[in-house]
Amino acid sequence: MELIAIEKFWNLIDEKLQVWLEAGIKHVPNIVVAILIAIIFSIIAKIVGNIMQNVLRRALDSKQIADILSSIIKVCVLLAGIFVALDFVGLKGTVTSLLAGAGIIGLAIGFAFQDMTENLIAGIAMGVRKPFQIGDIIEADKVFGTVKTINLRNTLVETFFGQIEIIPNKILFRNILTNYSTQGVRRIEIPVGISYADDPEEAAKVIVEQINQCDFVIKQTETAVFAESFGDSSINLLVWFWIDYPGETGFMQARHKALTVIKSTLEKENILIPFPIRTLDFGAKGGEKLNSMWAEKSQVDKSDKPAKHKESANETIKE
Repeated sequence: MELIAIEKFWNLIDEKLQVWLEAGIKHVPNIVVAILIAIIFSIIAKIVGNIMQNVLRRALDSKQIADILSSIIKVCVLLAGIFVALDFVGLKGTVTSLLAGAGIIGLAIGFAFQDMTENLIAGIAMGVRKPFQIGDIIEADKVFGTVKTINLRNTLVETFFGQIEIIPNKILFRNILTNYSTQGVRRIEIPVGISYADDPEEAAKVIVEQINQCDFVIKQTETAVFAESFGDSSINLLVWFWIDYPGETGFMQARHKALTVIKSTLEKENILIPFPIRTLDFGAKGGEKLNSMWAEKSQVDKSDKPAKHKESANETIKE
């Protein structure tokens, strides 16, 4: 009985192996074709990846962003080939399971590395949109300086104080970003005050004429001087003009030169830039004016002097 059971057991195994062998032989052509499909797609992925890498490196400023985008495209082409090969073999369920697993894994990674993923996506988006390039002067999140490096997760900015600021890409992507190099020009504004005795129109005329003689001033038809407000001791003017930015003459040098030109011009035209002046007047709403108070005090002092002199003389006689 035991021999019969063992023989029956081996017969079942033999039948199962024969079925598997027959199924395997039937699928050999499909397996060969699937392997060829995977090889062809891997070659295509490599070629497409290299082409996209060269194109993206020319289009984008950051090589890292270009390399990761080309790698993503390469992996997508390769995965497409693998899924086609598995489907050709007849493993549709495996393909579905792999896609579902990849989605779950991607979701878990996204939650676990949310900050890193956000910076990465922001870096890729900025690499495509190109709101700034290496060498541009930008201002964002209280950082003002020149862009030195654009990475996948952050951007390095050298401030005008000589420090390197590392800014996460998501901050540049979310917040307001000012690019001073896009237009290539910048307006400089300089406030100046003149006395109330001088004519603002005359001051504006001579300032504009002299400012436009500076070689760094562009758009000279837009150079202007406007009366801004009434100050305590002066009429406040606002001088503005345009320069190339960045240019041969820096912002600080241009402003310094313009300020010295304004000062020398006003002095030459005998237009006063006044110091702060305080006038004391107690005559408002029933009060006394300072000159009246001073005159009254002087009269009192004069009238007191003879009386005091007489008293002192009487005291001398008594003695």
